[in-house]
Amino acid sequence: MQSFREVVKTDLKAVDKLIIDELHSEVGLVEQIGHYLIGAGGKRLRPLIVLLLARATGYRGADHLYLAVVIEFIHTATLLHDDVVDTSELRRGKYTANARWDNASSVLVGDFLYSRAFQMLVRLGNLDIMHVLADTTNIIAEGEVDQLVRIGDAELDEQDYFSIIGCKTAQLFAGASESAAILGQAPTELAEALKAYGWHLGLAYQLIDDVLDYRGDSGTLGKNAGDDLAEGKLTLPVIHGLKNGSTTQVKALKAALKARDSGQVESVFQILEDVSSLEYTVEQARRHINLASAGLSGLNPSPHRQALLDLAEFVVTRAH
Repeated sequence: MQSFREVVKTDLKAVDKLIIDELHSEVGLVEQIGHYLIGAGGKRLRPLIVLLLARATGYRGADHLYLAVVIEFIHTATLLHDDVVDTSELRRGKYTANARWDNASSVLVGDFLYSRAFQMLVRLGNLDIMHVLADTTNIIAEGEVDQLVRIGDAELDEQDYFSIIGCKTAQLFAGASESAAILGQAPTELAEALKAYGWHLGLAYQLIDDVLDYRGDSGTLGKNAGDDLAEGKLTLPVIHGLKNGSTTQVKALKAALKARDSGQVESVFQILEDVSSLEYTVEQARRHINLASAGLSGLNPSPHRQALLDLAEFVVTRAH
């Protein structure tokens, strides 16, 4: 992971400092939860995309640092709200904020991070970027609601699944990419290609996440394996398994989804392995990574462009 972080190492340090500065609040609990979340680490891929794409398009100012923090705050706010909705207890190897404090505090601090992100956007003063990210946050919320109402729906098909993850995951990757391209004053055609880079990268990221929920282990993932099963979420591996499994296998998958018991993850994993559902999902992720990489073809060769290609490869080969 260090190879594609190294080229913007100085920018990343500046972003870390800016995050701390922007978390300031006169309300102690806001800062306490905010610092807890940021201190938990994470891959910071979305702000990293902003830094790399801004530099790859020739941007030489400092506003990309503020934009990177805006993206990180929006992402962190969605995580706070997701963990409440999903009643999650672990993220990044630590207790979630709702498990450490309570649901009300998590939701309200999430609201603080959303509003602070838009305060920072006002300071940036770029109406086009504000428009992109206002639409982005709205679409993410729609995706989360869509997923919520489809919990446990064994009739969910592949098209429905991609619609959901396109909204709830890929949208922020795409928003980060498009807003960085706008900041770098990329021509319209190139900006659209870079937005596509983020979109396909986000789809691949979610696809691999869905595989790791069955194939990974809790220690490496930093969260409980089998969470999707426990929440009744139909992800692509299960959708493929329901479509391609035997009558007995399909019956077992439907029963596991209905039970919402993460203790059944091993038996579900075995079914998904037997019908090559996890392999199929990885193949789909690889297809989207290839499409993402193609979106970078309009950029001039540079260490930043190469880092974006390396980042894409990391997304599809990662183990956490």
